[in-house]
Amino acid sequence: MVVSHPDDFSQPARTWWLLVMRGIAAITFGVLALLWPGLTLLVMALLWGAYVLVDGLLSLLHAFKLRGRGLSVALWSLVGVLGVAAGVLAFIWPGLTAFVLLTLIAAWAIVVGALQLVAAWRLRRQIRGEWLLALSGALSLVFGALLVLQPQTGAVAVVVLVAGYAIAFGVVLMALGWRLRGTQLRRPRRAAA
Repeated sequence: MVVSHPDDFSQPARTWWLLVMRGIAAITFGVLALLWPGLTLLVMALLWGAYVLVDGLLSLLHAFKLRGRGLSVALWSLVGVLGVAAGVLAFIWPGLTAFVLLTLIAAWAIVVGALQLVAAWRLRRQIRGEWLLALSGALSLVFGALLVLQPQTGAVAVVVLVAGYAIAFGVVLMALGWRLRGTQLRRPRRAAA
């Protein structure tokens, strides 16, 4: 008897590019933040808002492409909705105080990281390279925790921390996307008779 899971990346060749696009968006944000280390809080909020809005929209598109696949769709949808909501908040209140902005970024990173770890666990038997998804989730969790534990960090240090996270996160997402592009689903494991 073959055990299969309905909530998988059953069409990785059709969705791999969405992970690559999310990675490109993250790296672009990180590089722009590093190029302007003296960013004002207003510019940082708008730049980060644009990044998470694009990331959220790409995640929603990913969920749409996987519709009918169970939990994977729900997880990608939740990541997408959170990203869009955080991006919209950053645009509605671009003059956020540094503390509020850091709290928003930290909350987003922690929730997205946890969801990506859950997705990696659920997909471990269906895809190769699930560790990359888990790694991106772990990076998000560590980044969010650092922001929570060190909210008094100076503005330039925060920009460098946020930019570094975005670049690392983007590289991992791109690696996962490229890995999914070139791989087939793992064969489901056979259940013991």
